[in-house]
Amino acid sequence: MSSSDALGALEAWARSGAMALTGVADGPPEAAPGDPAGVVARSLAAVADATVRRTGRRPVLPDPRLLGERAAIAALGRRAPLSCGGAFRAVPTRDGHVGLSLARQSDLELLPALLGSDALVRRVDALQGGDGRAPEWAWNAVASWAAQLATEEAVGCAELLGIPAAGVPDVPLALEADPAWGAGARTRHEGGARGRSVAPLVIDLTSLWAGPLCAHLLGLAGCRVVKVEALARPDGARRGPASFFDLLHAGHQMVALDFTSAAGRRQLADLVARADVVLESSRPRALRQLGIDAEAVVDAGTSWLSITARGRDSETVGFGDDVAVSAGLFVRDEAGTPVPCGDALADPLTGVVAAVAAARNLEGEQAELIEVSMWHAARAARAAMAGIAPHAVHQRVDGWWVEHEGGAIRVEEPWARAVTSTARGIGADNRAVFR
Repeated sequence: MSSSDALGALEAWARSGAMALTGVADGPPEAAPGDPAGVVARSLAAVADATVRRTGRRPVLPDPRLLGERAAIAALGRRAPLSCGGAFRAVPTRDGHVGLSLARQSDLELLPALLGSDALVRRVDALQGGDGRAPEWAWNAVASWAAQLATEEAVGCAELLGIPAAGVPDVPLALEADPAWGAGARTRHEGGARGRSVAPLVIDLTSLWAGPLCAHLLGLAGCRVVKVEALARPDGARRGPASFFDLLHAGHQMVALDFTSAAGRRQLADLVARADVVLESSRPRALRQLGIDAEAVVDAGTSWLSITARGRDSETVGFGDDVAVSAGLFVRDEAGTPVPCGDALADPLTGVVAAVAAARNLEGEQAELIEVSMWHAARAARAAMAGIAPHAVHQRVDGWWVEHEGGAIRVEEPWARAVTSTARGIGADNRAVFR
């Protein structure tokens, strides 16, 4: 690692808006280990280059400030020991720390079962209709429970219930990324020949942030994107800031299907057969229940890109903060508690890595089953730089500044691109897509 590379990683992080989201609210913003902002910059360049080779034109893509766009829109800031979104927190175990993401109402409802406390049932029931985040008393109960367990045991208990959890051992993990995964994506299966089109059809079955970001970038790269949602369970991001959903989905066609009906499953199969690439973030067994076999789809000539927490062979459930922390993308507060870097950092990292894999696949004529692991993408970003360049962070009249041997750079606040159009409603394009 050269000193110039380390300085470049530090400066890219400061410019991205994600540094301003890292640390305690009344303290200085903190540098991330690794080179997450640099990975995003290089990935976006790779998507652009692949698009030029495929279409002859260079697309207008965002820059690494996309790491802070959701926070900018939702007015989030650093708030350690909580994640800036408020759903993740790490607490001590007997031999390290365990971090839990309690982002969904269902996670809160499972707390009594996780903690073995009937006394919590009524208090959890009282949270119905709230913002979905755990209150301080719930985190206190989680901390008392975790203190009695080893890290691996605590993670195992949470995973049995489907609660996103991450182990953070006190002994640092090896820095190396898994060479089989590259930047976080790998080809699992090669299939049949796929035709090439000027405007490839992308069927987006994903939700929340990582998958929709991939679809968004492919849309900017000249693809036609059709987002497919379940009528009974639309994308949970629709309940978040509307502007962020619009940013990622404006210009995409919207289809909603009843997956419990034979007709809905036939319509899904029809869309998959017509696609150049399918993006999904479900467990393989869930898709098989809908009559979809990814390997068979690829053999028939449609590429398939699968985004999961740790790969298709794992049943692990993970969100952006807990996955990033378990991969080593964290700092520690004054109490030694691991604190996430940025906002759900594994999500945007995974989104851009997935977009690179899809864009490169669209250059060729062979369908592939590509799996993208959030953990491996975050781990690769952590391993991209061995250390953090020496620096100091000071507050000036005009904000926080990073001072290093090469000079000083301002820590930029999160920023979002202007939202110029709105996303269409659930199922708005069913008639147009299936006519």
